[in-house]
Amino acid sequence: MQLASRFAPRSPILRADHPLSDDQIRTVAPSIFADTPHESRSGRYSYIPTASVLAELRGEGFQPFMVCQTRVRHEDRREFTKHMIRLRHASQINGNEANEIILLNSHDGTSSYQMLAGMFRFVCHNGLVCGNTVADVRVHHKGNVAEQVIEGAYEVLHGFERVQASRDAMRLITLDEGEQEVLARSALALKYDTPNQVMPITEAQVLMPRRVDDRGSDLWSTFNRIQENLVKGGLNGRNARGRRQSTRPVQGIDQNVRLNRALWMLAEGMQQLKA
Repeated sequence: MQLASRFAPRSPILRADHPLSDDQIRTVAPSIFADTPHESRSGRYSYIPTASVLAELRGEGFQPFMVCQTRVRHEDRREFTKHMIRLRHASQINGNEANEIILLNSHDGTSSYQMLAGMFRFVCHNGLVCGNTVADVRVHHKGNVAEQVIEGAYEVLHGFERVQASRDAMRLITLDEGEQEVLARSALALKYDTPNQVMPITEAQVLMPRRVDDRGSDLWSTFNRIQENLVKGGLNGRNARGRRQSTRPVQGIDQNVRLNRALWMLAEGMQQLKA
């Protein structure tokens, strides 16, 4: 599954290691606080005010740690355009990882209301996005939507039990060098999926740990090395013409989420094969 919308690279974004205030959010993503839908919407459009949803979720223990909104060509849509919030629940934060709800919405009809599941590793500040094991909740802007919105948050939150079970199972699975290479090769194909494209980097580079804690041969450590190297980029390689180049980070929000989810599903596939 994909996001219901797309975010261009270098969209306005704010991340923090503490809950964001409304004032902080407003400076980056003012569309979250639109109090009416864009004038282009018809009377059949059911307005889902993100600010009200955020207030309700805060009352239930969810707090925003990242916000983003897409760039716009027409200034009149800046206050209504597509936006994203990543929220953590107080009960889901521990010393190393925090489960997150990823909320996507707009007030100009360019996307439906959507919730996805994610995971944040404090060690590398790199958001993992789970695959199909956790609910992907979409609410269209029509009919009675208020109850669906809050229920969707808890549907995703309860699904984290399955995510944690998968993560714990991956930590118990040991991969030999050949299996790690197969996983890395498959991950490279996910990122560089253009037919006949020459891979700019090797499997060995993708498997290279960036910190001591990720050197393990278990599936969870292997997956995290691959995920971080592909998403953050910065690896030295060569293009199809043999020229030196450094791999680019995945900056687009939509591309980041899509690649993360595909990598998670790939790791779960390996888990099932080894079980």
